Amino acid sequence: MRVGVNMSKDEHGVESDIYEELGSWHVNTGEETIHAKRMPGRFRLLKNITSLVWLVYFLGPYLRFGDRQAILFDIPHRQFHFYDLTILPQDVWILSLVLLFFAILLAAVTSTIGRAFCGYFCFQTIWTDAFTWIEEKLEGKPVARRKLDQAPWTLRKFRLRATKYIIWLLISVITGISFVAWFTDARQLWLDLFTMQADPVAMVVIGLFTAGTFILAGFMREQVCFWLCPYARIQGVMYDSETILPTYDARRGEPRGRLKKGGVPEGQGDCIMCNQCVAVCPTGVDIREGQQEGCITCGLCLDACDTVMDKIGKPRGLIRYASLDDILGKPDIPLFKRPRVLVYFAIMLIAVSGILYGLTHLGSLELKVLHERQPLFVLESDGSIQNKYVLKLLNKTDRNAEVVLTVEGPEGMQVKGVDRHLILRKGGVTAHTVFIRIPKKNLHEERIAITFRAEMIGKDATAEYKSMFFGPG
Repeated sequence: MRVGVNMSKDEHGVESDIYEELGSWHVNTGEETIHAKRMPGRFRLLKNITSLVWLVYFLGPYLRFGDRQAILFDIPHRQFHFYDLTILPQDVWILSLVLLFFAILLAAVTSTIGRAFCGYFCFQTIWTDAFTWIEEKLEGKPVARRKLDQAPWTLRKFRLRATKYIIWLLISVITGISFVAWFTDARQLWLDLFTMQADPVAMVVIGLFTAGTFILAGFMREQVCFWLCPYARIQGVMYDSETILPTYDARRGEPRGRLKKGGVPEGQGDCIMCNQCVAVCPTGVDIREGQQEGCITCGLCLDACDTVMDKIGKPRGLIRYASLDDILGKPDIPLFKRPRVLVYFAIMLIAVSGILYGLTHLGSLELKVLHERQPLFVLESDGSIQNKYVLKLLNKTDRNAEVVLTVEGPEGMQVKGVDRHLILRKGGVTAHTVFIRIPKKNLHEERIAITFRAEMIGKDATAEYKSMFFGPG
């Protein structure tokens, strides 16, 4: 519960609202709406800048490459296009390594500087911050919003709430459309939406994303972090005594006390119980009570506390980013001496190496050769030995391609099925049968190595496959 107390400005220049949020605090379990105060500062500025990363989410689908979308997850055709790269299901291991990299990166960041992802990059955090900013512009500061929550429904309250919900809904709809646009042509999607011809699956997904964004960012807010987000639950096992987190320096701040007319009394800590650190917290936790599940490491409490310390003439840093070892006066351990962090970075390095290898060896053409086993070989009437092969050619480009097939083998070899160019369908596998016949007198061994080669016309792409020719023992 939050109880407002009005106090006049003192000689140190502390505004009356410094005690506006004074009262007893507890973790909100959903029985009330948290209206966090917005205060300027370096971490608020950093939060605003990092939130711009999500512009990629909205603008990425509209980048073009030639006559198609530059980045497209084409699920119906099982293709992922990234400019001139096309990743097919056969190369999905590359995407798996990308997911592994980001998962381990999340763990490495958490063990180093806490939940920085939650505080500065998380979808829920950024959208909630945007929704509450709109709420503040329409309904006023936190005190005014709380009064409006408790006020009876009037024409003014209805007008303010309706305007707010409409803006929230528009943002939610655009969020849903932007998500679907990553999986289908964005231009065609908008055309289908305006002409009411959009695919039912796309409409369902847009509806789910719209409802989810509207409810989670607009109403549930910090409750998502407390009760729905699995990452918030496992963060504790990722922390250690060297993890840098927003920390209250109890040795300097305690014992707490009110600010007197002459300043901070002798023997009293620097914490003047203004509760501004809690007032700005988007999850409503009190950092002075130690590390808590609700802390998303956004640093806004540091801005609030530093502002108050400036006003009362005290040094900054009563609340600061620090590790437990730092607070206890122990020496800091460098990152390169922390085994867990080294393991994280080693896995990330392996993942990046695999991704780079995959992208540089992706190619546009793949060839596999299956030797017919039943029968293994056939004795022809002229005394020659014939083997049958089925060639599987994968065209990784987004256009049909034409290839030339050649086979290298022993002297006198005759090949049937390579006398014409083969058309490969785009983004798929084309099967082709080839017969090879070798005079028996040229077979000096039971198995002879032969090499199949496919060369794509008009593109510098070739593929080879080494197989065996089988004859009688």
